[in-house]
Amino acid sequence: MPVREAPDTVQQVVINALGEFLASPPDGTPIEVVEALTLMGGNVLDPLPPRLFFEAVEQSPVAISITDHRAAILYANRAFETLTGYSREEVLGQNESILSSNATPPSVYQQLWRTIQRKETWTGTLVNRTKAGLDYLAELIISPVLDRDGDLQYFLGMHRDATKVHELEGALRQQKARIETVLDAAPVIVALLDSKGQIILDNQEYKKLFGDLRGKEPADVLRAAVSEQLGLDAFAACLEGRGFKDVEVAIEIPGSMGPRWFACSGTPVEESDASARTYFGRQAPGDRRLLLLANEVTARRREIERAHLENLRARLAEQQLMHGMREALAAAIYQIQVPLNVINAAAAMVRGGAGNVDTLAGMLDQISVSGAKALATLTSALPEEPREAGVMVNVNELLRQVLELETDRLLATGIVVDWRPAHVLPELAGHKNQLRALFKHLIDNAIQALCETNRAHRELRLTTRRVDEAVEVEIEDNGPGIPAEDRYRVFEPFYIGWRNRRGKAGMGLALSQEIVNAHGGTIEVDPTMTDGCRIRLSLTAVPDDD
Repeated sequence: MPVREAPDTVQQVVINALGEFLASPPDGTPIEVVEALTLMGGNVLDPLPPRLFFEAVEQSPVAISITDHRAAILYANRAFETLTGYSREEVLGQNESILSSNATPPSVYQQLWRTIQRKETWTGTLVNRTKAGLDYLAELIISPVLDRDGDLQYFLGMHRDATKVHELEGALRQQKARIETVLDAAPVIVALLDSKGQIILDNQEYKKLFGDLRGKEPADVLRAAVSEQLGLDAFAACLEGRGFKDVEVAIEIPGSMGPRWFACSGTPVEESDASARTYFGRQAPGDRRLLLLANEVTARRREIERAHLENLRARLAEQQLMHGMREALAAAIYQIQVPLNVINAAAAMVRGGAGNVDTLAGMLDQISVSGAKALATLTSALPEEPREAGVMVNVNELLRQVLELETDRLLATGIVVDWRPAHVLPELAGHKNQLRALFKHLIDNAIQALCETNRAHRELRLTTRRVDEAVEVEIEDNGPGIPAEDRYRVFEPFYIGWRNRRGKAGMGLALSQEIVNAHGGTIEVDPTMTDGCRIRLSLTAVPDDD
């Protein structure tokens, strides 16, 4: 049976232990512990009456226990009884290990014991067990109490239940983990930025883009792209309360086949002030954050571009068919015109001769009238070129589109394209569809010429450059070339310079010259080119449609 001390003896133990402790707190004792016990006990030099001192400790809301140097409990206050479920009669004389739980690692107890044996204060957390067998977290301070000779006399222990705080912290960690799991599973880039543009929170998609950009901060890259698109610092405006939504931007990523597109949205996020002043509900404005969402839309953009190219392909094919009809009809008109001219000349000669040839002259006149009607019919059958509004065009962009349309054919024929665009070209007022048709005629001719050569290496070179306020384009191939005597004939509507003429009405260069002329330019076959053919053309601007 534990030895129960008389109340006066217990009171004296408490007063002696606390008095010795306050007179010389061990090194490492938290200052708030010393201050709390001093307030309960009064000034050490002018202490309160012993009974009042004892009652202050007895009624303290902190669980306090005093043990001897072997950790046998000599005293426990009411808060200790309430927290542990043990009455003081049950614990007096018992070792403090009565509260131990097997959930605390033995190494923690070993470290605790070594610390207090060195006459130092130990502060830490243990898993304790109540009388009812329930575990709780005890935030514990154990301080050695020395006698006047410096020998260990007592141990003063104070602890409080930190279970609810631990559970709340655990719930917050779990909530944070859930949020991070949801964010990481989201198929869009998510980032939360502070007012200085620093990342507070991001997800896996953001980290992937960070890796793709090889160390560049995605937020900085997207910020620059969105700001350029909107013409202002979009992130700064968002932090001022003006968000943005679904702004599509393209960013170049090393190793990617072309740019990647992102639809970006920015939302200002208000954070409440968490300082002590707001405890009673007096809200104050906190820092503003920026929630950045970026959804990759590269696949959709490429599908739109593919559909656009298919539409261009169909329109160019239709336009090319119409040009072929125009060229064929123009050639027929030209060929009919020659005999009609001869007939007219013969009729004039007959009229100048004897009268017995009047009948022949009349017949020739009839032929001439019939031929003129045929010419008029053919002329009226020529399809009209559809009117197209003039817009600002970029020649590099139009050439690139035509090259994309011709990619399959170029690959099938083994032609290597050397594309040398000028980095900066002036935009010109022009007709987009006509210019695309022009470039397609010239590239088709070059491909046809290369297909008729026996060279192992077939090359098509396209060059653009700025010449004053005009744009110069060169389309060069290493095919058989154009003989000098045919340099001008190739621009006739019926001329065909290929060996394989089946199904061909011409080379399209007559209509090409017409388009170039309409754009205030010139087109020629370079006479200095001896190993292949080089077509050089310049474009200035389209005349007014009025």
